[in-house]
Amino acid sequence: MAHKSVQDIRNEVKKSVGKEVILKADMGRKRVKVDTGVIVNAFPSVFTVKINNDFDVERTVSYTYSDILTSAVKLKVAN
Repeated sequence: MAHKSVQDIRNEVKKSVGKEVILKADMGRKRVKVDTGVIVNAFPSVFTVKINNDFDVERTVSYTYSDILTSAVKLKVAN
């Protein structure tokens, strides 16, 4: 996702609320976490994603729009 501003990212995320997404988060030191979840809410500064893991435990994580802008998090809408 190539975006020019935080506002562009915010608009794309708001359009994707309720859709399933693939989330790649850079955890540092060559660690990358890949999860699948559903975007629950899009707030002015952050958005939340509900993720199910292998143990059927549901958790909610939040990311800022600047995380996507700086490529710390990559977001792709699943088909």
